[in-house]
Amino acid sequence: MAEPESTVINTHVKQKDPSEALVIAVTTRAIFDLEEEHKLYLEKGKEEYTRHQQANQDKPLPPGTAFAFIQAAQYVNEKILESNLAEKNLFDIFVLSNNSPESGVRIVNSAKHYGLEISKFCFVSDEDSTQYLKSHSVKLFLSADRTDVCNALRRGVSAALVFQQDVQAPSTPLRVVFDGDAVLFSDETDQVFREQGLEGAVQYERAMEAVPMGEGPLKAFAMHLGKIRKKFSQEESPIRTYLVTARSGRDMGIRAIKTLREWGLAIDEAFFMDGAPKSPVLAQIQPHIFFDDGLHNIQGAQDVGVPSAWVP
Repeated sequence: MAEPESTVINTHVKQKDPSEALVIAVTTRAIFDLEEEHKLYLEKGKEEYTRHQQANQDKPLPPGTAFAFIQAAQYVNEKILESNLAEKNLFDIFVLSNNSPESGVRIVNSAKHYGLEISKFCFVSDEDSTQYLKSHSVKLFLSADRTDVCNALRRGVSAALVFQQDVQAPSTPLRVVFDGDAVLFSDETDQVFREQGLEGAVQYERAMEAVPMGEGPLKAFAMHLGKIRKKFSQEESPIRTYLVTARSGRDMGIRAIKTLREWGLAIDEAFFMDGAPKSPVLAQIQPHIFFDDGLHNIQGAQDVGVPSAWVP
């Protein structure tokens, strides 16, 4: 696999070993608020966009939806290195961008302005930049472009679509909320529900209670996150993970819990909502990121200011 057209190594941060680290790739529109610039690009074209970015290269971009999540991951790295300077199982963040290197200077300057620990900036002119994800050992890809996300998922990389929104940056520790079916778990029960309704899904779950569910698109990321979390005691952990699922605890919760146990994936808190809105619980948790496959749940999360990422 060829290297991206232009890769800028950030010499201000310690480079991580991608074979050991939890590598997260983010696009520029996921980490910074580039909505005005994107509109300019769509309306006036690439040259005008590049001219604008060059003219404003020393003006930091406002934080975007994934910004607080990246900051919190950085906090986890600091806590890990406090106890073991030689530790290699860290978060490694890199930016994958369709910007040209000329227009990318503003991106690099913005990251430095905020003190973001981003190891590399890859400026790629290819239509499908997701071809570079596997060669960088990426475990999670966050993008504001639906096609990119779908391409990444097809390549077997955990990926989600972030929507630009105003978010209040929550305090540490890093808090990550996962939906269950079609996110952490496969969508097998969702399919039964669509074909046979709730009663059919409940009967299916009872019959399959002892059989772990299949893997969902974000399982690989969740497992690596869990591996980092195991370095700490529960009281001192700088990571908290949550399952917030539409399943009912009484009829469909047991299989979910047994599946997590079978995987060896510890979750701090689990909420079985039985179809009730998730937004009140999310407002209480105040996660740095919430992953769900239901757009109505994403909308509800956005309404209470929770940074959200849709898994299509």
